[in-house]
Order: sequence, then structure tokens, then C-alpha cells
Amino acid sequence: MKVLFSEEQLQQGIKRMADEINQRFSSEPLTVICVMTGSIILVADLIRRLEMPVKLGSVHASSYYGETSRSELKVDTSMLPDLMDSNVLIVDDIFDTGHTLSAVHQHIKPLGAANIGTAVLLYKHGRQELDFQVDFIGFEIPDQFVVGYGLDYQGIYRNLPYIGVIESQDLAENQ
Repeated sequence: MKVLFSEEQLQQGIKRMADEINQRFSSEPLTVICVMTGSIILVADLIRRLEMPVKLGSVHASSYYGETSRSELKVDTSMLPDLMDSNVLIVDDIFDTGHTLSAVHQHIKPLGAANIGTAVLLYKHGRQELDFQVDFIGFEIPDQFVVGYGLDYQGIYRNLPYIGVIESQDLAENQ
């Protein structure tokens, strides 16, 4: 597996994102929404760098089955706190086609948040199917299938401390 971003590079990118978020939201309370399961590691590292009071919630959004094929998107918002009049930051692992982040945003919008921002660790170029603006981006990447730091391939590799590019021999080893 080829390493795309080392553990050190990831932490530098997350620090930069946290600095931008701190600047935008200042000392106002912020509700951070973790898009499960891929962004759980990112959210854990990110919120420790935020300087304002933070509430935490999560949604489960799933649109993949099998290897890399997309199926119908399902969003479960049952783990959200009350968002009425809150500043909200939706955090996802990767912005690929845009369907997941857009759908989560649409589910949260009617819940009465005062402001809704979005953050992603990775923004993958060349795959967007929706015109959706992400507020905070850790890293921009080419159209490659990546794993690690919360991102998976068939449920594995989430525990890698770096972002790696899946290569054909990696897929063959897990058949």
C-alpha cells in the first residue's frame, strides 16, 4: 500500500483545519456532528483542538455496499442532540461524489440550526456529482481509492494511522 499522507502530515492538516474552525466560530459553542463511521478518528482528533465549548452528536450515513459500488443512501439521525439555534459543524471523512455530505446537510437543515458548516479530511477531485461547497478541507486528493485513519475497504484498514492508496495486490490479499 502506498502512503499518501503520513500520520504527521494528517496531524498538521487537522491542526490547520482546527485553526480555521476556531477563527470562524470564535468562542461560540459548536455542535460537531460526526458522520459515522469513517470520520470517528478525525472527529476525536479535531475536537481536542477546538477552543470553544463543543457538543458532540453523530449520524450514520451509508451509501456503499460490496467493494466500491454505491447503493441507496441511508441516513440515521437518531443520535443527534437538539440543534435548535446552534452552530453546527458536520464532519465527514471524504468528499467524493458529494451525495453523503449533501444528504446529511439536508437532514440537519430543518432541525433549526442557526449556522451549518461542513468539514472533510479529504476532498477527492474528479468525482463530484453535486455542486456542494465544503467549508473546511484537510487535504485535496486525486481520484484514488484511499483507506486508513477511519476510511475502510470492506470494513478493514480503518485503524491505519495514515492515509494509504489501495493497490491491486492489497485487494488480492483480502479476497
